[in-house]
Amino acid sequence: MISIKEAIIVEGKYDKMRLKSAVDATIIETNGFRIFKDKEKVNLIKQLAQKQGIIILTDSDSAGFLIRNHLRGIVPQEQIKNAYIPQIKGKEKRKDHPSKEGTLGVEGVDEDIILKALQNAGAVCNKEKQELITKTDLFNLGLTGGEKSSILRTALLKELKLPRYMSAKAMLEVLNTVTTPKELYTLVERIKSSCSKM
Repeated sequence: MISIKEAIIVEGKYDKMRLKSAVDATIIETNGFRIFKDKEKVNLIKQLAQKQGIIILTDSDSAGFLIRNHLRGIVPQEQIKNAYIPQIKGKEKRKDHPSKEGTLGVEGVDEDIILKALQNAGAVCNKEKQELITKTDLFNLGLTGGEKSSILRTALLKELKLPRYMSAKAMLEVLNTVTTPKELYTLVERIKSSCSKM
């Protein structure tokens, strides 16, 4: 498994699951065409693009290109790398019928094809290990396991302009790309002190 610096943008949860088995990276789903109206997800993608760059890895069908072009219209080009999978005829195992265009999506192609697409896009492999925010940090800060954890998480996500519907697990993954443990502790303490409910 290789570790990739850039965040990888895919269409759906099955694409994300496929990538998780091949790479260690932040992987964000567009949820298909919902990205066109999801301002919070768009803001998250913009933040990730600015902080570490993004790789767009959508299906090689017309829907995938619509989503790819939408993302290219909202993120500066210098922050984007484009990874393309080849058009391979077939259908995914979980589906009864092939897609409209009869080709495999990201979820259906072999791992080596995905890795080659990422390599061809110029994905940067992480060498150094950075200090990561852990589940223990979230608990110690009161972001999980407490009576008011959900209120504090919502306040933190709002402060960071991240989607407020993120689970604690998804939030942990994104926090590790947009902040450091030290910055997180400082920010949460500031939120707690400014919020009389905490």
